[in-house]
Amino acid sequence: MMIPRSSTRVWVVALALLAVSAAGTGVVAAQQKVPFRGTTPVAPQGLGAVPLPEKPVEFHTAEGQDIRVVVVAKGLSHPWSLAFLPDGGMLVTERAGRLRIIRNGMLDPQPVAGVPAVKAMGLSGLMDVVLHPKFAENHFVYLSYTKPLADDKTTLALARGTWNGSALTDVRDVFVAAAAGGASRIAFGHDGTLFMTTGGGGGEGAQDPNSHAGKVLRLKDDGTVPSDNPFVGKPGYKPEVYSMGHRNSIGLAIHPASGDVWQNENGPNGGDEINVIRPGRNYGWPIVSYGRTYPGPRQSEQPWQRGFEQPVVFWVPSIAISGMAFYTGNQLPKWKGDVFVGGMRTGEIPGTGHLERILFNENMEELRRESLLNDLHQRIRDVRQGPDELLYLLTDENNGAVLRIEPTH
Repeated sequence: MMIPRSSTRVWVVALALLAVSAAGTGVVAAQQKVPFRGTTPVAPQGLGAVPLPEKPVEFHTAEGQDIRVVVVAKGLSHPWSLAFLPDGGMLVTERAGRLRIIRNGMLDPQPVAGVPAVKAMGLSGLMDVVLHPKFAENHFVYLSYTKPLADDKTTLALARGTWNGSALTDVRDVFVAAAAGGASRIAFGHDGTLFMTTGGGGGEGAQDPNSHAGKVLRLKDDGTVPSDNPFVGKPGYKPEVYSMGHRNSIGLAIHPASGDVWQNENGPNGGDEINVIRPGRNYGWPIVSYGRTYPGPRQSEQPWQRGFEQPVVFWVPSIAISGMAFYTGNQLPKWKGDVFVGGMRTGEIPGTGHLERILFNENMEELRRESLLNDLHQRIRDVRQGPDELLYLLTDENNGAVLRIEPTH
């Protein structure tokens, strides 16, 4: 029997409505139930861990520059940051509260003495290590760390010690934040002041100018407040605050030419950012974000609003960004001027860590980006340029390592 064309249209519409109705009841488009731990989805098994190779491994890259990855040292427990000593040694922090030294590719089995007491919790603990710009004269080493307080409370602190060639001496806190936690990076600006990030993961305090949480702070090298900080003398503002509205800032670097402060921070589910930090500016967390909350809804319906700074680069999905370096050397000429960041996992899938390279134009506008070392499946916690103009990476693993990237010829 022939069905009139008009009747056919009626049937199509009716079937479509039935499908929509069924989807609404979960009959047709039912999704898998994902287990949660609190408000965070439990991560899947992900990709299996791959042991680091015993011999150097070569990779092709997008810019036509072949590279070799060398394992410099193994046996580190969740290393967080490294600093290069003038004598060729490397200081490496371990999250659990140990400072280690590597000399001639050998990890000293004994931790460096003099580190303050650290409370390792979650992804926090002993974090960044930076040498004073005049280290050759004063031998000062700075550490950012989670400081234990009374009643099982913690906060972020900045410690300074004197390096005597094998240990830290005269160690003391030069700054202790008021009720701040999370990750912390530190970097010296061209003017000799020190920048320090504080965590603002849940949003508590990130928009409060009278809180140290969720901020980039600016200090003198002795921990006191520079007189030209943007909020000095302003009632209701912490004088150390340089910028606000940050989530978890896990990368901090100074642009080698302009001296601008560049920072990166983790978004929630999506929305990792690189920002250029301007004095007194607000970067929006938790009011605006390009990411989603972990249960699924958007963090904000508008990813940007007037009055907040836009990121220079953002990631959707997240790469769990960490560490940052400007490459200024000649050993890897195709990458000169590029920005490198570590990634610990992509799209919330374990085992997808890698190194990421971003190419900018003369106005520091993004042109392209490249994922590197994906086949190693390593969580890249930090990336630094060494004095030999090669790149050094830290893998945030139980048996973490220092990796070196060098040209193949």
